[in-house]
Amino acid sequence: MKRIIYLPIFIIIFLAACTTKEKIMPPEAKKISKELTTHGDTRIDNYYWMNDQEDPEVIAHLEAENTYKDEVMMHTQPLQDKLFDEIKSKIKQEDESVPYKKNGYFYYSRTVPEKEYNLVCRKKETMAADEEIMLNVNEMADGHEYFAVGRSSVSPDNKLLAYGVDKVSRRKYTIHFKNLETGEILKDAIPLTTGGATWANDNKTVYYVLKDDVTLRSMKIMKHTLGTPVNDDVEVFYEDDETFSTFIYKTKSEDYLIIGSQSTLTSEFRFLDANNPDGEFKIVQPRTRELEYSVDHFGNDFYIRTNLDALNFKLVKTPVTATEKENWQEVIAHRRDVYFSDFDILKDYLVVSERKEGITQLRVMPWEGQEYFIDFEEEVYTVRSNVNLDFDTDVFRFSYTSMTTPNSIFDFNLKTKERELLKQTEVLGGFDKSNYETKRIYATAMDGTKIPMSVVYRKGMEKNGNNPAVIYGYGSYGYTRDPSFSLSILPLLDRGFVYAIAHIRGGQVNGRAWYEDGKLLKKMNTFTDFNDCAQFLIDEKYTSSEKLFAKGGSAGGLLMGTCVNLKPDLYQGIIAAVPFVDVVTTMLDETIPLTTSEFDEWGNPKIEKFYYYMKSYSPIDNVVAKDYPAMLVTTGLHDSQVQYWEPAKWVAKLRELKTDDNLLLFHINMDFGHGGASGRFQWIKDTALEYAFIFDQLGIE
Repeated sequence: MKRIIYLPIFIIIFLAACTTKEKIMPPEAKKISKELTTHGDTRIDNYYWMNDQEDPEVIAHLEAENTYKDEVMMHTQPLQDKLFDEIKSKIKQEDESVPYKKNGYFYYSRTVPEKEYNLVCRKKETMAADEEIMLNVNEMADGHEYFAVGRSSVSPDNKLLAYGVDKVSRRKYTIHFKNLETGEILKDAIPLTTGGATWANDNKTVYYVLKDDVTLRSMKIMKHTLGTPVNDDVEVFYEDDETFSTFIYKTKSEDYLIIGSQSTLTSEFRFLDANNPDGEFKIVQPRTRELEYSVDHFGNDFYIRTNLDALNFKLVKTPVTATEKENWQEVIAHRRDVYFSDFDILKDYLVVSERKEGITQLRVMPWEGQEYFIDFEEEVYTVRSNVNLDFDTDVFRFSYTSMTTPNSIFDFNLKTKERELLKQTEVLGGFDKSNYETKRIYATAMDGTKIPMSVVYRKGMEKNGNNPAVIYGYGSYGYTRDPSFSLSILPLLDRGFVYAIAHIRGGQVNGRAWYEDGKLLKKMNTFTDFNDCAQFLIDEKYTSSEKLFAKGGSAGGLLMGTCVNLKPDLYQGIIAAVPFVDVVTTMLDETIPLTTSEFDEWGNPKIEKFYYYMKSYSPIDNVVAKDYPAMLVTTGLHDSQVQYWEPAKWVAKLRELKTDDNLLLFHINMDFGHGGASGRFQWIKDTALEYAFIFDQLGIE
């Protein structure tokens, strides 16, 4: 009701004052000075009042920003509609995932024409059997602006389905249970969870993760017995360290339940026989600061990926009966030039996922015999393990993609080395990968480090400085944005754009040291790397500063904010999605989701050296009176990762201080959160808005 009262006031103001595009004036946020003092240093936040989502004036201001954006971009609506149709037309309306077999059933999902959500299905023993629709998410989502289904899991006897539902986009899931034989939804409903349930082998006991209602930290492992009141559920494990989050899963062997507890730099695991849900969990290896490990099971041993005396990680094994690190036996040694990222255990093989010189690769290691690598033809690509649930098999399933090759799923015979393409995502509209070219290029950072970039463009592109370009970056948490196919960038490529991914420090493309050099007191490397990559594209005449746009989201939105503060003249425009831009204030507030768990990523500003270092790059604290490029900033009112008020305050401060007339737009989705819309077509609207913003700046009609 409050939105209905306030919104028309702003609309009337805009319509009364503005009759042409040039006369449309942006909202002017009121200023209420608030002093924030830490370590004797005082910052003034004039827009702190925006933190209160229950304040009608806050909602009114956000609605006014949306109205301004709509008015300014109204002339591009036909273009947005065209882009929406163009992208949607490339998506196969009726599609089906590659089925995988588990415990006598083939599981898959499929889509139907013009529907936003999947059908979650299975067939017994053979794909020729009758289809069972376990979840018709289209029907479930009817009437909801947002609807997400969390991880679903079937009981060991194949009779019951557990699944989570989030209707708000705050990642607070309620777990429900469905009888797959009768279709009945059981009365058991468990709120405030991470969305998944892990079954014990007795078909009636499930474990789940309970969240803190305020910070959203995954803090407790609970045990529920079907048919009993949720209030009677038993607390199995409580993570009392606020810098840690907890989770639970079952080993591939189905023999053990594993509780994990994780911070940025430290981990700890517990295990329990899945046949004995009333037993006590035992610790694998007690937590030790900066010791990371993960656990799977095979035979009589746990196999453990760990950084114990291994910066780029190694693989060890240990008997289930003697799990402490003193008993760990090396299986794959540490290598300085190779980052060991994952492994799959089969009866006769160990398949290792690793990264060398920034490129992912699969190494096959028979328990008896000569090891080898699976070969791939393209220069730049991404490959990773797919669903591999069987131990006693010679077939390994993997996914392959590049910036020109749609996602492809293969079955690879580890004995004969023959591969079978099971499915390649079909791109409609006459897509031909031979029309495009992708390659790896390197920029030189200010300290001499070579920074890799993955680029893609239409063949025939001339390096003459006249090509429009978009450069994307992230660079935090050790996350690597690998080069993969995205049909959403085809409208750019087909209009002559160059698209680049900057693999900057703070990610992990070149191993763990690449991450260490881009966090805490070395975080500035992330930002200068990105600007150096942008400068390289300009110097090498892939583009020019008049035609270069940068894009990043979340921590990548922090990247956008800092980079544009440092070198605004490098870019024609910036797209900052759900940006983490109020670093100091957020990291000082431990009630905000993610804060305590990220001290090892950004530092704790209650410690003076981290406070001042954060302040030196925090986007909102470094906005000054100068020219900025055109900018499009987006957020979601219900964002659980980066609260909406961070970009709201940032935009208000930019409006107050910037000295240019370049466009500054703020798009707030009032129904969604961090991940945007939940349907398979709704995201296209946001993409169409972004591209219309870019094209409008370049004069592309």
